[in-house]
Amino acid sequence: MSASLATRRLLAAALAAGALVGAAAVPAAAHDDDRHGRHGRNSSIVIGDIQHDSRGRGRDNRALNREWIEVKNTGRNAVNLRGFTLTDEDGNRYRFNHLRLEGRSSVKVHTGNGRDTHRDVYQDRRHQIWDERDTATLRDDRGRVVDTESWGRRGHHGNHRR
Repeated sequence: MSASLATRRLLAAALAAGALVGAAAVPAAAHDDDRHGRHGRNSSIVIGDIQHDSRGRGRDNRALNREWIEVKNTGRNAVNLRGFTLTDEDGNRYRFNHLRLEGRSSVKVHTGNGRDTHRDVYQDRRHQIWDERDTATLRDDRGRVVDTESWGRRGHHGNHRR
């Protein structure tokens, strides 16, 4: 057997072994049971605290801005949220414009009107949208579900404030 043929066989065996190791590692990562991987995608962007205004359905801007959803970046690297969307069960949708969310930081998405900053953004709505029983869904810029959070249902122990 020539040195060239032996080298090719050794290289083929090494590549095959690497493929087997790689294939065995994928299911372990896909079945990561932490909060960020529960939708089949490991994302550092998640829904944090939620404040729906259960004290009444006020329509003034102060009441609207007491209602918010926190979006958190749990990772170390900044993420541009451009194109990400936040929706409720009724189909109300907020689409993020260019917003760079630094690592280990958060932004509150308020219902009412205000001046957007790196810590607070506003949907510019005239009516409250987050009910006492609702679900918030966060999608990335390709429409893939990144995280969901429901509240107000019996037995649910979600990440929210009352």
